[in-house]
Amino acid sequence: MFHRIGAAAYKDNLDNIIALAEVLNHPERKIKTVHVAGTNGKGSVSSMLASVFQESGYKTGLFTSPHLKDFRERIKVDGNMIDEDSVISFVENHKQTFEDIQPSFFEWTTALAFDFFARCNTDIAIIETGLGGRLDSTNIIFPELSIITNISFDHKNLLGDTLEKIASEKAGIIKKGIPVIIGERQKEIENVFIKRAKEMETEIVFATDTYWAEALSVSMTGQHFQIYKNGNQLSGLLFSDLAGNYQINNICTVLEAADYLKKLFPLINDQAIHAGLSRVKINTGLKGRWEVLKEKPLVIADVAHNEAGIKFVIHQLSSLPFEKLHIVLGMVNDKDIVSLLKSFPDYAQYYFCKADIPRALDADVLQAEASQFNLMGDVYDSVEKARQAAEKNAGKNDIVFIGGSTFVVAEVI
Repeated sequence: MFHRIGAAAYKDNLDNIIALAEVLNHPERKIKTVHVAGTNGKGSVSSMLASVFQESGYKTGLFTSPHLKDFRERIKVDGNMIDEDSVISFVENHKQTFEDIQPSFFEWTTALAFDFFARCNTDIAIIETGLGGRLDSTNIIFPELSIITNISFDHKNLLGDTLEKIASEKAGIIKKGIPVIIGERQKEIENVFIKRAKEMETEIVFATDTYWAEALSVSMTGQHFQIYKNGNQLSGLLFSDLAGNYQINNICTVLEAADYLKKLFPLINDQAIHAGLSRVKINTGLKGRWEVLKEKPLVIADVAHNEAGIKFVIHQLSSLPFEKLHIVLGMVNDKDIVSLLKSFPDYAQYYFCKADIPRALDADVLQAEASQFNLMGDVYDSVEKARQAAEKNAGKNDIVFIGGSTFVVAEVI
């Protein structure tokens, strides 16, 4: 419910998930896991890692959020969504427990994921945090490896209003003796992670200290990277079927993680890594990351919904050739929309809309706020009507971008 209604559904302790785990005989202790947190990229990194494990021949669980079309997207084994019967029987069998404990939607979904992965006897499960880290429901696991992709402003009302505070919340997944990989070295907050790792007496590595990637060619089907390790160019190119140029740091994070995980999972090799990164969408069903929905006009959807994510997306859009840019835009009502709107170009034609959830920002309010940044356009009754209008108005050499909120992209997909 957090994703639908916002902060009112957020729990600031782990009491409920611990109680659920006890009722279920601690399924999280019966599975091996990798824990992934961060502001941007954690969904992509989780899916990339899951794809690498699948290509290596391991039975792989993947827990992500939110879903776009079907609740079952959140819980997958080897790319297949949890079956409906397993969801139904879990709810029926534990209905009384739910009524006694009163868990949130995310808490019981997390418990369902752990229980399902244990029942499936997964070799590994990649667990993405829902929000933050320290108090996230997933933070009762003791993983083989912890990963924090990066830190930027998001959910300031819950995680803190400075990068240091947000980093401190994410650093809460770092546990005693469990190595941690940080995706990006950000000078203003790197000491937050270094200090926490020292307190937890564990090894910390910054992926971008080891790996650097250069995007050589980007197409609608993906992109080729030249990879450098410790300053040395590696032979051959690496292909990713995820076309967003913001995947550069995510690729480096996954390569660093794979180097460590090879020691624990000997079937992981360079061939499996390359195959896994080239087949992320096929293997895991990942959607909404620079997703091309149509070619003439070019229609692209992306779930970026905070300042850093939006900047990456707009930068890539501006690098593409087009005659005119059309942007279908909707947001949620608890974001700092001023900082988001500052990142959007004033030369685009806008189509303001409201996703069909309680947390969505009224499209008239969004239009009024956007006009202060000279972002001009009309308001539409629904996401679908906004998309239809944008595609109708767009010439074959134009681009239509759909985004601003996960929920806008979900409705379009």
